[in-house]
Amino acid sequence: MVSRSADVGYLVTKVVAIDVDSVSAYNISVMCSDHGEPSLVSSLTLSLHVSDVNDNAPVLEKSSYEAFVMENNSPGLSVFTVKAIDADWNQNARISYMLEDPINGVSVSSYVSVSAESGVIHAVRSFDYEQIKEFVFRIKAQDGGSPPLYSNVTVKMKVQDQNDNAPQVLYPVQTSSSVIAEIVPRSADVGYLVTKVVAVDVDSGQNAWLSYKVFKASDRALFEVGAQNGEIRTIRQVTDKDAVKQKLTVVVQDNRQPSRLATVNVNVAVADSFPEVLSEFSDFTHDKEYNDNLTFYLVLALAVVSFLFIVSIIAILAW
Repeated sequence: MVSRSADVGYLVTKVVAIDVDSVSAYNISVMCSDHGEPSLVSSLTLSLHVSDVNDNAPVLEKSSYEAFVMENNSPGLSVFTVKAIDADWNQNARISYMLEDPINGVSVSSYVSVSAESGVIHAVRSFDYEQIKEFVFRIKAQDGGSPPLYSNVTVKMKVQDQNDNAPQVLYPVQTSSSVIAEIVPRSADVGYLVTKVVAVDVDSGQNAWLSYKVFKASDRALFEVGAQNGEIRTIRQVTDKDAVKQKLTVVVQDNRQPSRLATVNVNVAVADSFPEVLSEFSDFTHDKEYNDNLTFYLVLALAVVSFLFIVSIIAILAW
């Protein structure tokens, strides 16, 4: 409304506050009239531009984010984007993004970075699911006002497993210096449990689901391996005609395509007595003799060293 004085009119706001975020400009028509008879009137139009005040903090699109990155990623990979809007104008609405670092004593900047202008999150390093499965950090969105206003948001980054590990065979133990054989009596019937191949995969989920199969065998008609449990059993009745020395190669593979695999050699002795086994697995005897000789020389060397040490002590005390 306009209040009058002798020759000045004042333009003042009403009770409702002016908000540049709602209306940025006004066109106001002002009319002046005198008290003559008849009254004379003049009018003019005022253009009123509202200046912005930094009274709005940035608002992020989400209250929290959950992002995913596949392990073995390339450093610098763009993972996802955070986005904020500001209802102010010009510099007051110019948003910058930054990491809040550190969190729980961990330098988040060694894991990810954020583009100050775009809010794009990049992976700084290549992640390994077997070492780190997820981590949490915060992003601050700050405007360019003075003083600046800001909001922040929590981001949970989950590392996704990739089939990058081959199965590891725990049993039978593979050694280069000896032959370990599983003994099967000649009286063994169909389904006799010979041994069990035990393997693990440090990957996760389906990447760690393992299956077993016989790759090659001295007698494929004699043994089979359980596809899911790795149990090696006889397929038929063992007979006197079966050779004492049997060998199977079992393949363990995971459940992805392309799959990763490991192989294990299983030695089986079809015999009723231990001497019969030794006669066939001559390598075992040779290695046993070698190990016995090695143990003897180690004990002898230890005895000589101990003797020389005692003699030296006696000589020092006598001197």
